[in-house]
Amino acid sequence: MIDLMTALFLGIIHGITPDEHTWPITFSYAIGSYSTKGGMRAGFYFSAAFTAQRAIVSQLAYFALAGFLMKSGEETIIYFLVGLVMALSGYYVLNRGKSFHFFPWVERLLPAVSEDGKPVPVKLALLHGFVAGWGTGAMATILYTVIAPTMPTPWLGSMPGFLFGAGSTIMQVIIGAAFGRWMEQRNLGDKAKAFIGRYVAGNTLLYGGILFVFIAIIAFWMPGLMDWGIATGIHIHNLDTINVALLLVIVIVAGIGGSSIWRALLKVKEKGAS
Repeated sequence: MIDLMTALFLGIIHGITPDEHTWPITFSYAIGSYSTKGGMRAGFYFSAAFTAQRAIVSQLAYFALAGFLMKSGEETIIYFLVGLVMALSGYYVLNRGKSFHFFPWVERLLPAVSEDGKPVPVKLALLHGFVAGWGTGAMATILYTVIAPTMPTPWLGSMPGFLFGAGSTIMQVIIGAAFGRWMEQRNLGDKAKAFIGRYVAGNTLLYGGILFVFIAIIAFWMPGLMDWGIATGIHIHNLDTINVALLLVIVIVAGIGGSSIWRALLKVKEKGAS
């Protein structure tokens, strides 16, 4: 019971602290939804897929089959895949119905993105959540090597991962709601909010994804990059060290996301004035 409560608590900490795999994506889709409910859905969809993935690997860890995740270079591969999915999603959000087209059968499977006042389709966050969930770190290591193997029966092997994901879901829904609420309260019409949401979400995902891929490529040649860090003296997970992960959160959310909001607002004002 204590182990399961620990898994839940670790998930809550994971969800509330700045994490490079969660915050940029939740931010993008929450802003793109431009509403409190939409932001909550963005956080929920991402974390639901993330929870499913963690439950699966937790079950594998119980049977000592998750060792491949702890191999050197695995995190770099996940960075590359996360970035690739982000970049493709961002390009899709920005260009669907314009110059960019998937193969017809793929196009029909994807939710529509338009400029008629509809928000960015947050269900895309499901894909991000499942891919990002394969990333490892201090918490994942504890979950897979300490907590999951101690379950008394195989039937409970997936529970640590599920509860970890549930804890992350609680906080990601709250964070997503906060981002969406901020956008909802802007004194703008629905079409303006839809444009801003699409512009910010698309740019944050596209350029944030490119940055992830760029970091992954560098890390393939410089493996020590992922271990680099400067202690901050703050005894809070994800804030205790200035490292690649924290810098990615800052650059993508505050840098790319913040500047995209500023540019989008300027574009809206220019359209209003013209």
